Amino acid sequence: MFNSLSLKVIIFGFIFTFFSSFGQSFFLGLFNSSIRETLSITHGQFGSIYASATLLSSFLLIWVGKKIDDINIFKFAFYVTLLLSFSCFFFSKISSITFLFIAVFLMRFSGQGLMSHTATTTIARYFTISRGKALSAGWFGLSTAEFILPVLMVYLLTITAWQNIWILISILTLIFLPIASFFLVKKLDFDTREQVGPSASDIKKIKQWKRIEVIKDYRFYIVCLNMLAMPWIATGVFVYQSFITEAKDWGSFVIAQSFMVYSILSVITLLGSGFLIDKFTSRKLLIFMNIPLLISTLILFYFDNPITSFIFLGLIGISNGLANVLGSSTWAEIYGVKFIGSIKALTTALMVFSTAFGTALFGFLIDGGFSIEQIAIVSFIYIFIALILLFFVRNKLNPQYI
Repeated sequence: MFNSLSLKVIIFGFIFTFFSSFGQSFFLGLFNSSIRETLSITHGQFGSIYASATLLSSFLLIWVGKKIDDINIFKFAFYVTLLLSFSCFFFSKISSITFLFIAVFLMRFSGQGLMSHTATTTIARYFTISRGKALSAGWFGLSTAEFILPVLMVYLLTITAWQNIWILISILTLIFLPIASFFLVKKLDFDTREQVGPSASDIKKIKQWKRIEVIKDYRFYIVCLNMLAMPWIATGVFVYQSFITEAKDWGSFVIAQSFMVYSILSVITLLGSGFLIDKFTSRKLLIFMNIPLLISTLILFYFDNPITSFIFLGLIGISNGLANVLGSSTWAEIYGVKFIGSIKALTTALMVFSTAFGTALFGFLIDGGFSIEQIAIVSFIYIFIALILLFFVRNKLNPQYI
């Protein structure tokens, strides 16, 4: 199905999305209690610092992310790798609120932002007729991390200091990623594309939108409202997983174990959605993306039994699997791939911004005395409104042809 170069691009995407996990909220949230204990800060204080640092990283990503359109992918990946390794090392040195802010900023910018941006932009640009399957395979890296790392980190935290874990991650990143990038994408450049047959000739006729044109398109904002639901709600859940565990009386290992269900269903959805996207297009699947997430908020509102933790995170996993692939392929379908790096830099920045919003909102509501059930209803209302808006424009999400 894929030639050797195509497989290399997919493996590159897999590895980079896996390593992006170190800057993802599900991973950083595992160290929430340890960091708050070290610095003697509250949930709300941690959330405010986390949100403001994440917000700053999203603004910087808009400018830095577009550079991937202009330079060799290998060079771009190498610079990102160096930054991620340094960021992980710096994270191990957190000793004050100022250091916490800088460390979170670096991890969110290099990990969640640039690592995932590099992976998905490279795949979305290179592939055409197989873009859906390729993106789903690439995002499998993050799903693998989500399956392995939570339980592994909970175990490691019982046998060593959290600072030692981050030093180890920094060393692993610095050694492994440059070697992997050299062998996988050294020969890729801006014009490298998947080989396609005559049946794909219409792809070349799609209007190639510049970022300035995209931000004037009202459809962009409605799609974004739906795309951003998963990041801000899931981030709130991941960062404040200890608050949810305490509120529901689930026990310390329940959330970590539930991440396995989250990861399994995310992977299954990833694999299935890739084929569905290549067959039906992302535009037609978009309306279904947040329905499982909508149901998960109701599960969190109505039920307290520890078993519901698995159902709750499992439903989030389904929406996550769809969102990961649709978040890259939809923009390529509607706006073309010539300026996809610039467009993805903007959408990735918005995604990072939404995680800052989610962290701040959850922290503010928690400190304001809101129960987790009330927070679930706030999340439900947002998703429902976004879905209604998308329903009315679902038939207008077609690309413009030259």
